Amino acid sequence: MAGGAVDAIVFIVDALARLYLLVLLLRLFLPLARADFQNPLAQAILKLTSPLVVPVRRILPPIGRVDTATVVVAFGVQYLAVFIIALVQGIRPTILSLLIGSAVSLVLLTFNLFFWLIIIRIIVSWISSGAYNPAVAMVYALTEPLLRPFRRIIPPIGGFDISPIFALIALGALVRLFMGLL
Repeated sequence: MAGGAVDAIVFIVDALARLYLLVLLLRLFLPLARADFQNPLAQAILKLTSPLVVPVRRILPPIGRVDTATVVVAFGVQYLAVFIIALVQGIRPTILSLLIGSAVSLVLLTFNLFFWLIIIRIIVSWISSGAYNPAVAMVYALTEPLLRPFRRIIPPIGGFDISPIFALIALGALVRLFMGLL
């Protein structure tokens, strides 16, 4: 296959897999953040992910508040995407390299998800009109558990909450740490 066609196929597979993985990760973290499942966005996330998660949940029950079925489906989607991309590129990866690559890629995607959720939260805090918005409510619910420990250590300065800056620095450091594993 020509280089351009390979790049296009890799881009399509990667983009579609990442979009679905982001939705799966949101499904995973919504109950952990005790988000409102009556939120229309939460309902949409459940509808998009239920066809794959619900059958797996019949086999794998949750462990505490962690939805193991969602974790397994997310890992499976990531594994399949990495495998397809490797095949399209003409690479014959080992099972171990696929397992490690998939796990690290999923962790990195999780860090990136929270990075962007915090960025969105920062921007919304600057322009928020105070009216209820389901998307904003979900962003706040998902980021609050991550920001809370930083708030305990770093008090507001001049009325400004700078804890998101330190959370972003910590996430950036974690991303660099995990990038070394790939």
